[in-house]
Amino acid sequence: MKTKGMSGYEARLEARHLRSGENSRFAGGGLAFDEYVRRTTAMLRRVHAGAADAEKIVAGNAPFELHPIGDDCRGARKRYRRGVLLTHGLTDSPYFMRPLAEFYTQNGFRVMAMLLPGHGTRPGDLLDVRRQEWAKAVAYGTDRLAEEVDEVYLAGFSAGAALSIRQSLCDSRVRGLFLFSPALEIDPRARWANLHRLYSWLMPRAAWVDIKQDNNRYKYESLPRNAAAQMHALTQELKLLLRQREMDVPVFAVASREDVTASAQATLEFMAHARHPSGRLLLYTSDTGKPPSGFPAEKLELVNSAFPELGILSSAHTAIVLPPEDAYYGAAGVYANCIHYYPGDIEKYEACNKGEAGVLQGEITAANLQAGVLRRLMYNPNFAALKVSMKRFIDSLS
Repeated sequence: MKTKGMSGYEARLEARHLRSGENSRFAGGGLAFDEYVRRTTAMLRRVHAGAADAEKIVAGNAPFELHPIGDDCRGARKRYRRGVLLTHGLTDSPYFMRPLAEFYTQNGFRVMAMLLPGHGTRPGDLLDVRRQEWAKAVAYGTDRLAEEVDEVYLAGFSAGAALSIRQSLCDSRVRGLFLFSPALEIDPRARWANLHRLYSWLMPRAAWVDIKQDNNRYKYESLPRNAAAQMHALTQELKLLLRQREMDVPVFAVASREDVTASAQATLEFMAHARHPSGRLLLYTSDTGKPPSGFPAEKLELVNSAFPELGILSSAHTAIVLPPEDAYYGAAGVYANCIHYYPGDIEKYEACNKGEAGVLQGEITAANLQAGVLRRLMYNPNFAALKVSMKRFIDSLS
């Protein structure tokens, strides 16, 4: 049976919706990167002490670094030739960047991965965080990376992609970008998200877009309005910067045409105006017979994202950076993304979580939701091919 409007649950704030007192501001400035990782990991252990699977939670949410092996990765002026800074998305964690990190390390890159302020602890820590603190984290990571490598590259997922573009427009050391599901434009209603401050002191529930169960080990499911407002402000700042400065470094971007979180059209427009001839866009689509009109064909690779034999209707915003083999989010993973049904349709929510026969996967578009019980896809069936395309792009930089 369907249960609509479970306002009793929705109105109830729990400990995770309160501020932890940790990680609301970036505190790594001036630290060596390994010390930043050590202190941040210790902070995460304090916050998650006593939680089930605490060590797994801490390990997945902590920033990290990887070193390439071999003489080919040595730089002419510094220890390494190339390095890449990885930045996760809004409500996400460095866990999402691990498979990419392994790819980059295997291809000779020194890797550093950030934890953005407000993340990795509890959703309540996004109540007051400011986008400027996210930018400070990316600037810090870029500085630490530049100390060790001749060529600095930035790679970001969703909000992390927007932050990477922002840094590149302000920093001449950045030699190229890797953008995954870039959040360049979001729902314009987010502009007004922080109006809740006028009354949420009296009604704390009003400070939240969504209050969910938060059963996801490496990603918040609940979302404060402030986080949406900060993300909207970031995209507006980025639009202004892009009007003032040209994007002239090589850019490799991946987007899903069916993305309901970030605008694929905004990515197309961004990539059409990126000047460097090595620029490349992989566009995941369930209809490869309809390429976007007016986009330079030499920059575009259409990738089929529908696999009917697997029950996959399309790709999704959440699906680009993780492989099918991922133990938590992959094809046989522990986690099922069914929160779009909670709490409005408990019957479908439970069927989705149980993985009953006939459950589909894809982006949570209106058309896909009408097709049957739908899990939001969390992994990329084309991940192996994605690595081939990234390698081709990297080789073009030589």
